[in-house]
Formats: sequence, structure tokens, C-alpha cells
Amino acid sequence: MKVWVDPERCQGHTLCSMIAPDSFELSDIDGSSSAIDEVVPPDREAQVREAAQSCPEQAIIITE
Repeated sequence: MKVWVDPERCQGHTLCSMIAPDSFELSDIDGSSSAIDEVVPPDREAQVREAAQSCPEQAIIITE
């Protein structure tokens, strides 16, 4: 599974980094999120899926 955050959609709500702190990091400049690693380890897939479902802007894109 791969993940990335659409920078045009992300509004910096920080939910993803609260749900999956090992998979998302926040910018110190504007609070926007980005994936730490494009390829998600199997043990983090459930957290990343939950973060994607929780994103108000639907900015987290998952591909299998």
C-alpha cells in the first residue's frame, strides 16, 4: 500500500498525525501534512486507512 497527501487539499487539521503519528509529519511552516514514507509498512496500514477516512478534506490518497 502507498500513501500521499494532496498538498492542494490539505488544510492542516492535524488529525492524520494524531491518528498515525509514525506515518504523517506536519510542516512547521503551515501545518500541512505529508507522508513520512510513501510505502506503508503492513503494521501501519490500519492506522493510515483510519487517518484517510478521518481527513475532513479527503487529502490522503491511498493506492494498493
